[in-house]
Amino acid sequence: MAAAPPAPTSRLRAVVGEEELLRSRAVSAVRVAVLERHPDAELHELPAQGLPVGQLADVLAPSLFGAHRLVVVTGVHEAAGALCDAITGYAKDPDPDLTLVVVHHGGKRNEALIKALTAAGAAVDDCPKVSSVGDRIAFVRNEVRSAGGRITPDGASSLVEAIGADLRQLSSAARQLVSDFGGTVDADAVARFHRGQAEVTGFTVAERVLVGDRRGSLEMLRWALQRGVAHVLIADAIADGVRTAARVSSVRSANPGDLARTLKMPPWKVKKAQAQARGWSIEGLQQAIGVAAELNADVKGAAASADHALERAVRRIVDIRAESGRGRR
Repeated sequence: MAAAPPAPTSRLRAVVGEEELLRSRAVSAVRVAVLERHPDAELHELPAQGLPVGQLADVLAPSLFGAHRLVVVTGVHEAAGALCDAITGYAKDPDPDLTLVVVHHGGKRNEALIKALTAAGAAVDDCPKVSSVGDRIAFVRNEVRSAGGRITPDGASSLVEAIGADLRQLSSAARQLVSDFGGTVDADAVARFHRGQAEVTGFTVAERVLVGDRRGSLEMLRWALQRGVAHVLIADAIADGVRTAARVSSVRSANPGDLARTLKMPPWKVKKAQAQARGWSIEGLQQAIGVAAELNADVKGAAASADHALERAVRRIVDIRAESGRGRR
């Protein structure tokens, strides 16, 4: 009778499959678990492609300081043969003070490495492609449930039909629906939500940024970008919102009519700017104007990624507003 395989151990773990979101979550779960047990753990993440065997050996070598280490090697399906051999050799006698996670995107290439790790007792997180409509509907139900809500069958079907196959968008939409509509999400809630997202503009993003809604502004930014709103239009809307709030705050009058005449602005815009300016200091608005000016240059070519430039600016302006609020207390 063959000996039973060794029990899975957290010291060795393989994350395998085509679905990027599931792979990311699996690695994050290991990271959280390691840090709960070892708050001072050293974290290393290394891409397998082009990784010298010597560099991996240095990271896997016993630590002189005794701290636990988490080593994540990503993309091992692209690893050179020598690197695969090194990982396989290490797995035969793993360091008890080190957690090694290898991430494989699925397929036959370097499949032998995963088999060797499994034989050595590695735990395996399967992350298969969620390709069928039924699987995506099941995914949506789980996302809603994990967010503390429930979704009707027609609601789940409607959401998958509206969003499509992108799991990150499905997850984001599912959680936002629970936040917006409470415990139960049905097809009508999905329809109202999807119509609302379809109407996202740069000004929608700017409004959330100015009131300090970090989660909402980032969510609206993602929706705007996914729907093809130009980077320049979003940046212009943020700049306009910040400048208008600063202009309204600089005039010593709370009367919208007086402000409208002084600033030569429509009364509705003055009222909106007054609401958005609450919680801001003049100094904070001046800083935000500077961020908006940098963003304008970034989206016109100064930054390597306009998407990242927008997200970075949104986070910075929200942080400045939070600091302004603390300073006014």
